[in-house]
Amino acid sequence: MKKLSILFLLFVGLGFTAKAQHDPSDQIMSANWDVIGSVDFKTVKENEMYAIFGNEIKKHANKSFELEGYIVPIKDGMKQSKFMLSTLPINQCFYCGKNGVPIMVMVELAEPIKFTYQTVKIKGTLKLSTANSLDAPPISLVAGKAI
Repeated sequence: MKKLSILFLLFVGLGFTAKAQHDPSDQIMSANWDVIGSVDFKTVKENEMYAIFGNEIKKHANKSFELEGYIVPIKDGMKQSKFMLSTLPINQCFYCGKNGVPIMVMVELAEPIKFTYQTVKIKGTLKLSTANSLDAPPISLVAGKAI
């Protein structure tokens, strides 16, 4: 889980100044992604970092929330039920060595979906975690389904 959290934090940005080299037409932009992107982080110690949730995202917590994005698998396989959802395709992600830092959210689906390089729309319950962000993803869509 620690690797997953570090991967998440790499994608969120956390003060990195990466220069995006992606195709802007591939990036998903929406009001809901803007809400996710409003989260800030505070480093307490070298191994402790916490999400700071503003009022905008807090009002969506524990409620139905919808995002369109690209699947970034965290496990092998053509069927995915737990993965990261990104605003950029996997072939353009910073972690893969291709480009800038996209926003990411952990997704947990009730039923797995087939991996695709196309965007997927997910609807689930938005969960915010106040735990150390290096141990657990701070933002998740749980009990989700593809729509």
